[in-house]
Amino acid sequence: MRFLASAHEACEKFHPGLEAALEAVPLAEREAVDSPVLEIFRAHGGAGLLVPEAFGGQGADPLGAVRAQRALGALSPSLGVATVMHHFTVAMLFSLAETADRLTAAQRKLLASIAADGLLLSSAWAEGRADQNILLPSVVAEPAGDGYRVNGEKKPCSLSQAMDLLTASVAVVDGEGRQSLALLLIPADSPGISVEPFWGTPVLAAAQSDLVRLTDVMVPRELVISSTPEDQRRLDDLQTAGFTWFELLVTSAYTGVAAALVSRVLEAGRGSVSDRAALGVRLQAAVDLQEGAARAVADGVGGDEAVASVLVARYASQDLLAGAVDAATEMLGGMSFVGSPDVAYLASAVRALAFHPPSRGSLAAQLVAYFEGNPLHLS
Repeated sequence: MRFLASAHEACEKFHPGLEAALEAVPLAEREAVDSPVLEIFRAHGGAGLLVPEAFGGQGADPLGAVRAQRALGALSPSLGVATVMHHFTVAMLFSLAETADRLTAAQRKLLASIAADGLLLSSAWAEGRADQNILLPSVVAEPAGDGYRVNGEKKPCSLSQAMDLLTASVAVVDGEGRQSLALLLIPADSPGISVEPFWGTPVLAAAQSDLVRLTDVMVPRELVISSTPEDQRRLDDLQTAGFTWFELLVTSAYTGVAAALVSRVLEAGRGSVSDRAALGVRLQAAVDLQEGAARAVADGVGGDEAVASVLVARYASQDLLAGAVDAATEMLGGMSFVGSPDVAYLASAVRALAFHPPSRGSLAAQLVAYFEGNPLHLS
């Protein structure tokens, strides 16, 4: 299918043999709790997709990354979603690495190991709190000796079992009780880190999205990356890089899931030719929105404009994919639905895009203000 051809090409370019290795495993096994897909991904150089070539990675640009992620979503929704968490964290860290004074020698050493050693980075931003401002986490890091003592929990935290490094957003408390956002780089085997069951649905179970608890975890000061303190709500370099990459990649992964379902309709010739054309238009429109945003980022669009661009692409794609999935499921028919769990699974998995932060409702006022010419604030 045309909307997957460029995705397959990108995936094979950056991860030779990965698609064939995934296809050798039945979909139900790819998506199970004990799925091998993350280790297959690691073995095929997946960790280095967004690591610059100077650090031993593939150095994919935004367009290439979006396409590769669409291919992963089509083959394994769980893998597509889980690896977004790794990739956007890697992209954010290397974006910060471009500014020499933002990373310590210890941080740079860790970055150099990602591609070389196939390190997987979890992204512990979510905390499972309704209506929260994800830029103001409840997990707290308090000064302790030559570092910080961290307590709290992150849920759901994808890659909770496979992670080599836990990257967690925390509120750092200074000597005067003031809080600022920071990102901690914590080896996953650090004392005080534990993983508890959290994900209660079989959909996307292979993403390993469980609860990670931090109990008096000691983190040396050199593994803490602080954001600028002037205005916690205003996007600074750390937050902007993270949000931009996350929205691009997570939307693309779910588009791949929808594409797998739409492909079944087209291959089987289900429905009228007009219905199939309308289905293809919806999916291609979503792809074009995302690739347009990726091209803009690659061309140097940054700051509020970049974040707004990818958010618009995400929310518009969300609507397009929902319509495409509903139509595709209906066109495949009841016998296809009851004859295999795959159709129901793919249709359910696509819906999870709506659950990723920031929710559309939580940003309605901020987007309106941005469209009216004001700075973009996330809350």
